[in-house]
Amino acid sequence: MFSASQAGRKFVAQGRFLLIFTNSLARGMDNRWVLKQQGDSEVVRRLAEVLSVDTNIANLLAQREITSFDEAKSFFRPDFDQLHDPYLMKDMDKAVERIIHAIQKNEKVLIYGDYDVDGTTSVALMYTYLKKYFKKRIAFYIPDRYDEGYGISYKGIDYAAENGFNLVVALDCGIKAVEKIRYASEKQVDFIICDHHRPGDELPAAVAVLDTKRPDCSYPFKELSGCGVGFKLLSALSAELGEPFESITGLLDLVAISIAADIVPITGENRVLAYYGLKLLNSKPRPGIEAVLRFAQVSRREEENGANGPYFNRELTISDLVFLIGPRINAAGRIERASDSVRLLLADKMSHAEKLASAINDLNNERRSLDNQITEEALNMIVENPGLQTSKTTVLFNENWHKGVIGIVASRLTDTYYRPTIILTRSNNLVTGSARSIKHFDVYDAIDHCSDLLEHFGGHKYAAGLSLKPENLEKFRERFNAYVSSVIEDHMLVPEIEIDIALNLTDISPKFMRILKQFAPFGPGNMSPIFRTDGVVDTGRSRIVGKNHIKLEIFQPSTRSEVYSGIAFQQGHHFDAIRTGQPFSICYHLEENEWMGKSYLQLNVKDIKPLDQ
Repeated sequence: MFSASQAGRKFVAQGRFLLIFTNSLARGMDNRWVLKQQGDSEVVRRLAEVLSVDTNIANLLAQREITSFDEAKSFFRPDFDQLHDPYLMKDMDKAVERIIHAIQKNEKVLIYGDYDVDGTTSVALMYTYLKKYFKKRIAFYIPDRYDEGYGISYKGIDYAAENGFNLVVALDCGIKAVEKIRYASEKQVDFIICDHHRPGDELPAAVAVLDTKRPDCSYPFKELSGCGVGFKLLSALSAELGEPFESITGLLDLVAISIAADIVPITGENRVLAYYGLKLLNSKPRPGIEAVLRFAQVSRREEENGANGPYFNRELTISDLVFLIGPRINAAGRIERASDSVRLLLADKMSHAEKLASAINDLNNERRSLDNQITEEALNMIVENPGLQTSKTTVLFNENWHKGVIGIVASRLTDTYYRPTIILTRSNNLVTGSARSIKHFDVYDAIDHCSDLLEHFGGHKYAAGLSLKPENLEKFRERFNAYVSSVIEDHMLVPEIEIDIALNLTDISPKFMRILKQFAPFGPGNMSPIFRTDGVVDTGRSRIVGKNHIKLEIFQPSTRSEVYSGIAFQQGHHFDAIRTGQPFSICYHLEENEWMGKSYLQLNVKDIKPLDQ
């Protein structure tokens, strides 16, 4: 859960500066409040009885498809026993056999990964484990974002061949590298691919292709991160090498960071992996992560009673991994070399980690400056073009924009105008772009509809990358716009807030909060619940804080509730209506804030509406 200070840092990390919100408000964009489907009444009643919880908690569980005592136990008590047999994944036996062969034959192995957080954590994970077997016969390779582009590159294959690497383990990329794997085979370089993106019509002819999304893979859980697929490979390999499972659990911090940063669902296996990864990050963070957190002002080292170790201002959450750790690990690959991020994650001495973290923090500051500048330029392009303002998509191109931050800019513009967005720039004689989408709209399918105009594309439902020849840009823009306009429904273009359940303020008991905290870790598929409460009234002590935030002091007269504190970021435009003393409705997260060593409850208010709306 976010504290006020956490939420403020989240706000800054996302870079949603005032310009964006002013623009959104000027367009009169209101959020739609949508109540989620409630749990079956009989299931809710039975759960409340067998778990000895109130019906609100039981309803939250039923919404997450938890309908029995045993399922609730598994949800509240994640355990390694809930992980699936890695050999259920197609080609796992081939991948393990090939690595063991490389160990036995003293071959050289190259660990290859993408330049984002999922890729760099994957490389650090695989390299850490295999180094003890390959010693000096192992290296890692991260392609240059600008020189080589996304995924497996010809330059990377040439590097492997010229330096005598017999085997390449590719992580978080490769599922569409059909021609490149064919080229590698000609160079007598074997590949094992560990990916989690959607495959194309043809799979690459690698030694093994591990990807739960390949049509012929019956693995029960389809939403692993790239690092998660790498971890499953190590699960099978370590067992085959006679090592206990505990020999790889020390790598779960990397898996948790990848899960958070890649925005994969925190359900099923991901929930277990993220749960134990967070425990590791909070109890025994690796030097590189501790150094990063120091620069994020979340952690510092101090000596107490002669012991030198990590001290955290508060418990780390998935949100910290998304908004504090992820962007800093990403910054190296966006601005310079992603290999520095891998070195940071591999650092075993604090002094070395601090130097790398300092340099990466500087790059992150440079990245912020760049993406703020480009976001402002992109917003101005829309403001100055009436056609763009009324379009159902945003497709913008500027050959001078920095390739490393266009994905962030696409996210910002999606937040502002709330429609499928593609931001494009020029790179290596091609137009290269990043796409972001809105809830319920599959931008990958929309891009796939234009695939004959593209040189390359890949990604997920809500985020994708693409490249095309400059002469195809206008055709692509027209066809993408036409496809989206024909498919998307008008109501989808209005931001939606999904509300889990309606609460009275008197429903928020200490027991309710204690159980609610056990719903964590929160993330896609298990978001922190949003509650709605109607008929709340200002005590007269609410006030504007910062530039445009409301510090709320409210109560609910109809239930004779006590007074609750809340924070409503960037909602100062509601203040005049609130201070009239008229009842209003709020939707909010519940969080525990800490101040001067004491913990107190706070409502993190996402939106405010008059009572009759």
